Amino acid sequence: MPSIFTRMIQGEIPCHVVAESSKFIAILDIYPRNQGHTLVIPKTEVDNVQDMVPEDFAQLTAFAHQVGSLLRNQLKSKRIGWAIAGFEVPHVHIHLIPSNQMEDMNLHRPGQRANDEELTSLAASLRQEYANQQGSTRNT
Repeated sequence: MPSIFTRMIQGEIPCHVVAESSKFIAILDIYPRNQGHTLVIPKTEVDNVQDMVPEDFAQLTAFAHQVGSLLRNQLKSKRIGWAIAGFEVPHVHIHLIPSNQMEDMNLHRPGQRANDEELTSLAASLRQEYANQQGSTRNT
């Protein structure tokens, strides 16, 4: 059975897309630990990060790095914390959590259900910045 992330990628379940490439997607977490908490997901479903081809993992982290820069620039946080756990959903994903203190990275702390209007607005702003970066990258 496909993971919830695969169903989002296929458009069966709505999500708030921040950035997307041919191989990866970044979506806002609807139960964020902090505003902007984003999940970076390979479009090919793999359960365990150790089962990824190393080159695919390198590309995933490069994409996550780019998305993390978007988050830091827009949200002005001190850090973008990264976490890979894989226990919640059997599909590799990287948590990018805008953080100003270590406690912000506590994945045991339950997130609050985010307001859909705020998620929609933030996702649109981040997508626009991502598109702007892609355009400037192509022109260099």
